[in-house]
Amino acid sequence: MTTPTACPRLTHPLVRDAPNDSLRQASWGEALDRASRGLGRHRGVFGMFSSARATNETQYLAQKFARVVMGTNNIDSPDRARHAPSAAGLAAVFGSGGGTSSYEESAHTDVIVMWGSDARSSHPVFFRHVLNGIRGGARLYVVDPRRTATAAWAKSWLGLDVGTDIPLAHAIGREIIHAGLVNRTFVERATSGFEDYRALVEPWTLSLAERVTGVPAAVIGELAHALARADRAQQYWGHGVTGNRNGTDHVRALVNLSLLTGHVGRYGCGVQPLSGRDNVHGGSDMGALPHRLPGFQDILDPCARRTFESAWGAVVQPHHGLDLAEMSEAMEEGTLKALHCVGADPARSEADGDGNGNGNGNGNGNGNGERAVRRLRSLDFLVVQDTHLTRTARLADVALPAAAAWTETDGTTTSGERRVQRVRRALTPPGEAREHIAIIRDLAARLGHDWKYRDSEAVWDELRSLSPDHSGMTYARLREHRGLQWPCPDPDRLEPPYLHGRLWEKDPARRGRRAPFGIVQHVPPAERVDERYPIRLGIAGRADSHRGFNSPLGHGIELSPEDAERYEVVAGEEVRVSSRHASVLASVRIDTALRSGLAFMTARSPEEVDVDRAAVRIEKLPITTIVG
Repeated sequence: MTTPTACPRLTHPLVRDAPNDSLRQASWGEALDRASRGLGRHRGVFGMFSSARATNETQYLAQKFARVVMGTNNIDSPDRARHAPSAAGLAAVFGSGGGTSSYEESAHTDVIVMWGSDARSSHPVFFRHVLNGIRGGARLYVVDPRRTATAAWAKSWLGLDVGTDIPLAHAIGREIIHAGLVNRTFVERATSGFEDYRALVEPWTLSLAERVTGVPAAVIGELAHALARADRAQQYWGHGVTGNRNGTDHVRALVNLSLLTGHVGRYGCGVQPLSGRDNVHGGSDMGALPHRLPGFQDILDPCARRTFESAWGAVVQPHHGLDLAEMSEAMEEGTLKALHCVGADPARSEADGDGNGNGNGNGNGNGNGERAVRRLRSLDFLVVQDTHLTRTARLADVALPAAAAWTETDGTTTSGERRVQRVRRALTPPGEAREHIAIIRDLAARLGHDWKYRDSEAVWDELRSLSPDHSGMTYARLREHRGLQWPCPDPDRLEPPYLHGRLWEKDPARRGRRAPFGIVQHVPPAERVDERYPIRLGIAGRADSHRGFNSPLGHGIELSPEDAERYEVVAGEEVRVSSRHASVLASVRIDTALRSGLAFMTARSPEEVDVDRAAVRIEKLPITTIVG
């Protein structure tokens, strides 16, 4: 489902007769027979990669295929790495990995804090709600190393140093506590671990936070008081938070502030990740995870497993499967020998730095494309079903042509605010391409499982019967309401748009599990900035890939105007970027949003340059004179 320009559309099934042979065109019958025989030989040493560009129905059926047909929980998605820290952090606090509020609530709140996201540029539909909130009197605070387009709308921009979100959050929390602005009723009734949290943040005075983060103490104090005194407040975050090596800890630090102030479980209050990756939420909700069943149900819960086993007529393995990083390692070790990619292109994903997130969400997302190709080549058997002849599909033993999710397929997708919406087929797939669910269904049949799904709605209805959060979402209701947010357990009524209202219940039985404060520590950069390496380097996410990084080596570095002048370089010029461990050539882009001493860089591989808050120097290349 990836559509890199070098990848032609996959319109006919392809098979490889021998390891060194080229792919050749085959009939659907031959291709499915080849695929089923190859997969059937590898039960027990099998893994599956799904894609955030697939519909909910496809991802549900993919994880069912892995668990029922292949008998494994080894399923994950290369697209999940950036969302994993958010899902892990939210689940640790609330038991559910979804954002706690709806987008429209940002138009009905008093304070909005945007951490590490240029939502104005990357989430323009969502940001319209933010603008409505600002016009209604809401105050926007932007926490970001860059003075982004979003910061232009802010009451205050907190231009912190890369990777110092935790110290900043801790200092905000300490100031709220010392100013006597804690929501005591909520904290005592609905949370746990407050005294440990108080001790954790006590050292983080405003003056210490200023030294560590670079944000003036008075500005930190202003945000702390604005957040605590607001009747309603929303916090949002993007890859600038989750892209940190300890991304889950960063998420927990932010959620702590909403617990401290009682800004969760009420309309206009909440915490919300902005992932920006197609249907990544839907993949998690549908169970395309190594540790969760559909409906985000814990696979270690015997009651949940029994429900699925009864419906599926098969045993669900009572343990976590391998996640993306673990499957990659297993390929290298030779213990995972077969892989089925449903719309996923791991060779390209890891080359672009979207791979290698781990199960607890603490991955930094960096990957090595050539290493990924070596892993894929080491497999005994590789099946790819996709819309295009991707880098991964070119390595496959069997490549199956699939319909595009958003234009050639019927189904549903889930947005970042937990909203499930219908997707309708508008175009006929080219050539012999088929919908993903039909391909998976036909493979299952050849492996002994006769699934009689007439269409995507039949798949969705099975999911609804197994996931209480989705049981009230019929296709008819989704059409009627133009989408519904989960949880939607009842077909006759709608739930509030926000989650965890139970935390405000007076009755402990109805209030349920307390929300724990996260006791998370700041991990300073491994490298210090000094005279030899005076620039702090941050990670530029995929959202920045359109901004002109077109050097022949595939790298680009963003410098402030002051630093560009200091090093006497201009936009488009190639420079050498060196850390204490490696150096690489990069094309310069001048970004007026950056302050002096801070740079951002795209990176294809951690072996080439350490981009996790590295200290670097910039060197102008000598002029080469060509004679003759």
